[in-house]
Amino acid sequence: MVNRLLRAVPALLLAATVPARALPAASTSDPVLEELIRESLARRPELHQADALVSAERERVPQAGAWQDPVLSFGLQNDGFNGLQIGTMPTSYWQVMVTQPLPWPGKLGLRSDAAGTGVRIAEASLQRARLSAEADVRRAYLDLVLVRDRLALLTKLQSLWQKAEGLARVRYESSEGSQSDLLRAQLERNRLRQRRWALEAEERTRVQAINRLRAHRLDEPFPTTASVATQALPELPGDPAALADAEQRSPELLVARLQAERAAQQVAVARRDRYPDLAVTAGIMPRGGLEPMWLAGVSMTLPIFSGSKQSRVVAENEARAAASDGGAETVLQVLRLRVQDRQAQLANLLESATLYREGLLIQSQATADSTLSQYRVGRVTFASVLEAIAGVINDEDGYLQTVAAAERLAIAADEVSLDPAGGGAVGLSSGAVPGAGATAGSGGRASAAVGAAASSGGDAGSSSSSMSKM
Repeated sequence: MVNRLLRAVPALLLAATVPARALPAASTSDPVLEELIRESLARRPELHQADALVSAERERVPQAGAWQDPVLSFGLQNDGFNGLQIGTMPTSYWQVMVTQPLPWPGKLGLRSDAAGTGVRIAEASLQRARLSAEADVRRAYLDLVLVRDRLALLTKLQSLWQKAEGLARVRYESSEGSQSDLLRAQLERNRLRQRRWALEAEERTRVQAINRLRAHRLDEPFPTTASVATQALPELPGDPAALADAEQRSPELLVARLQAERAAQQVAVARRDRYPDLAVTAGIMPRGGLEPMWLAGVSMTLPIFSGSKQSRVVAENEARAAASDGGAETVLQVLRLRVQDRQAQLANLLESATLYREGLLIQSQATADSTLSQYRVGRVTFASVLEAIAGVINDEDGYLQTVAAAERLAIAADEVSLDPAGGGAVGLSSGAVPGAGATAGSGGRASAAVGAAASSGGDAGSSSSSMSKM
């Protein structure tokens, strides 16, 4: 009876732990994610703020092209202090005058052009806010899906250890096993409880982050139907296409170029300001019963202090234009660097994910099958069986982390982010896995790449915590 149980239980454990794996299906839209993005774009205060700034900049355009208001003045001129002499003395009258300042031709047009460029800068900033808002939701959703996938993986491992404890107990009570196997199974099962608490706390944090992004109650739950394990891998575009796309869509690069354009326009405005402005004046002076008087005149400003004023303004704006040109070139260089970094890391992650799907996951299962066969004939210990099965879990988790890291890079590429791509590819660093306390001998397996729970920070490499450390 015991021997039949010993042969049956490990097979059940392996069947429950190592499901058949198919290649990811083609990428499909996720209605849950789409609704989260829609709500976030409609409710994010950052977007309302950026949109209001665009409206404010648009209101400046007609202001910049408008004439100054005319000046209306009233006056009285009288001969002597003994009474009003209007109508009696020819030099006594009251007057009404209107003065209309007239800018030098071309000044208002240049100022309107500069104000219009300010509108385009604000619109580019709004586009940055929208791209970042959508990327924030996508990253937060990916982090939530990943942590729920890891909870499911932990459930598999917890089931394994529960059954392993029962198997160790049967062997111990039948005097065919050691007490250390039973104690080890109990120890690891309690450790799994701690890891589950940590993952559940992280899940709550991820839910709160998404609810904040969509302006809902922070503790409002919502289901997810997606899974990192079945998600299609991102495509790797060619370097020229990736660079061209980033340069075309980058709001930061557009803002830098528009700032350089506006600086050049301000130089033109400053140069035109060295020309004098005009003013036209017209007035009438009624004199009571006498014939009324009238006047008309033209005046202009005299830029006699141009050397210390207007010329200095020109020099100042020329220096600012040179600085803006340098700023645009700096943004372009950083953008190209970020694209190349993401390209290199994404290529590495895609190769790693392919290795998991076509090699490591299959080999892990084959190793577990072989270990079980040897265990049945008494050639290996039960600890070796547990180590082999835990290795499968390790590789499963490493695959999840690798796919999630690749997706973060794709999100950053869609966002046209200038943030660093990260400190290395998740999935290739050392780290423990769920239940690694029972599989210390598995050491440097490629599946040790279980990096961390997904971070909302951005690109690959942002994860750091391992399931086994929770």
